[in-house]
Amino acid sequence: MKKLLIVLLLAVACSPKSTSEENTLAQIEDPEVMKYAVDGKTIYENHCGNCHQSDGTGVGNLIPPLRDADYFQANIHRTVWIMKHGQEGDVIVNGQVYNQPMPASPKLTPLEIAQISTYLYNIWGMSEGKITSSQVEKYLQQKPDF
Repeated sequence: MKKLLIVLLLAVACSPKSTSEENTLAQIEDPEVMKYAVDGKTIYENHCGNCHQSDGTGVGNLIPPLRDADYFQANIHRTVWIMKHGQEGDVIVNGQVYNQPMPASPKLTPLEIAQISTYLYNIWGMSEGKITSSQVEKYLQQKPDF
């Protein structure tokens, strides 16, 4: 019995891990959306994941979550603008106030922002489809309402 338990524990420990984000990406049927989302995931992890975390949960009371966040889900235009230009001041996310400045990322191209946005808006239960670089360029022309 003890050997069986050890074998089962080893099997679980050695089995490949799969995150809910990867499972969600696997459910995307449109190849264009999938390509943007896969590329966006890499860019997100390199530019955004340190603060917002790879699973989108943020950092305690310091950095707001993106996953299941009302502020994030409410406005793609605002999200795109914040990625490029940053944000300062109070932000209320799911009823909690955050006041950590979000730095601007002026070097991100419209294509990269489109890929990040496509990734983020097609995981964690959302399915907004492909957000194009031309949409991002349009969003960046006018500051959204905050």
